[in-house]
Amino acid sequence: MKNIKLGIAPIGWSNDDLHDLGAHISFEQCIEEMAAAEYQGCEVGHKFPRNPEILGKALLEHNLQVASAWYSLYFTEDNRESETIEGFIDHMDFLKSMGSNVIVICECGHSIQGKSVSILESKPIFSEHQWQSLLRGLQTIGRLANRQEMTIVYHHHMGTGIQQQNEIDRLMSETNPHEVSLLLDTGHLTFAGEDPLVTLQRHGHRIRHVHLKDIRMQVLNQVRENQLSFLEAVRAGVFTVPGDGCIDFDPIFRKLIELDYHGWWVVEAEQDPDKAIPLVYAKMAREFLRRSAGL
Repeated sequence: MKNIKLGIAPIGWSNDDLHDLGAHISFEQCIEEMAAAEYQGCEVGHKFPRNPEILGKALLEHNLQVASAWYSLYFTEDNRESETIEGFIDHMDFLKSMGSNVIVICECGHSIQGKSVSILESKPIFSEHQWQSLLRGLQTIGRLANRQEMTIVYHHHMGTGIQQQNEIDRLMSETNPHEVSLLLDTGHLTFAGEDPLVTLQRHGHRIRHVHLKDIRMQVLNQVRENQLSFLEAVRAGVFTVPGDGCIDFDPIFRKLIELDYHGWWVVEAEQDPDKAIPLVYAKMAREFLRRSAGL
């Protein structure tokens, strides 16, 4: 367990996609409460200063480290490869300056995450040409990261072309394990109707970053019945912190420990902070991890 660091994402305080959720919560309140809930680090949200000196000083005052930060790729969209790589390099340099060695990436070309369409009925399906563009792009940025002694971890995500288990399987089988690693997100897999334990069993040796979120099954049923969009599902409360939903985390924790996982476990549950008070839920998740995983 000494090889696992426990972090939390700021998205429970201020939502990166729905800026009205948590609009009143400051960056300072967010990191103060992360530290109060006894986390070692965090990911980077939209309210975080991007000046490494300013951010580093603020986090150091609360004994917090940067675990990683999300970067959107657009390799599957025509004529966006160069801008995607240029932006990636800037993002990588920022994370390296903050002491992080993991870069969370996700192909957002053709994504429906922000669209008003059913999240369970309208996901993009990549053409063979788009698959090859993505694989080629991942190889490029994977090599760039390796040169900086960093790792890209691919985030499968609802509403994108890499959402289901078969898509994750193909991505892993057709990329170099030395260049492309995997992020395990328990909430997104469960939302997609997949079993996180299956992903762990198939690709555990590739997993270098973990997002721990839970699912409220009664809300997911409403998402299905009413054909809600992704953002509507978030507002409705489909996600919650581990231990507060339907996912059985015990076998997931056991498998990660069996695999001798090294790296961050990041609690991440985008919710409406007016309905789910961030500090309360952060402490709830922290206690669950202490009790269930010995962290």
